[in-house]
Amino acid sequence: MLWSDPENEPPEELRETQAMMRRAGLLLALAMVLGMFVVGLR
Repeated sequence: MLWSDPENEPPEELRETQAMMRRAGLLLALAMVLGMFVVGLR
């Protein structure tokens, strides 16, 4: 690595988008589990 190389970190927008996608994925997984539970109770 040269000192003049750009830093290898994603821009702020991309980091925010990644965080949002992680939260959405977690929410979706929780909703799926809840849905399976509700369907199992019937």
